[in-house]
Amino acid sequence: MDDEVTIEADGSEELGGIAGKPVEAKLAKLKVELERTKQERQEYLDGWQRAKADYVNALKRVESDLRSAATLGQTKAIMLFMPALDSLAQARASGEEIPAGFEAIARQLDTASKSIGLTTIGVVGEQFDPTLHEALGQDPVDSMDKDDVVTAVLQTGWKANDSVIRPAKVRVGHFEV
Repeated sequence: MDDEVTIEADGSEELGGIAGKPVEAKLAKLKVELERTKQERQEYLDGWQRAKADYVNALKRVESDLRSAATLGQTKAIMLFMPALDSLAQARASGEEIPAGFEAIARQLDTASKSIGLTTIGVVGEQFDPTLHEALGQDPVDSMDKDDVVTAVLQTGWKANDSVIRPAKVRVGHFEV
């Protein structure tokens, strides 16, 4: 942008005063006012850009908060029906026959848990992972291959999508030379 302003007389106007002094004074005043206006414009532009950035950040924060709230709600819901899933697993593991009506309810619980991404954690023979398992004891093992391997699952753990809801409580193999 060109900051210089030039005023040329075309001869049809009379430049009052001696050697155009009032015109020069008016021109100097206009230059000062133009500079002040440019500064104000820059301040307004800077303020608008800050406000726009704040708005974009607020939108991101709200979206993040909504996702966090949804995850928290899902976790709380899972934790409420987790004891029922545990009881169902114990009943199935006991070998006793579950009445047909209860088996239908069990299938509904299984379907509901799978639909929200709920999976079990903790299988005998898998490698111990402190992010997925809580070691409650050690069992001696006879080979180095079985060191740090889950030897018993005391309580099944639960995972929803990528979040561990409850780690599996396990016993872990320990090899001593």
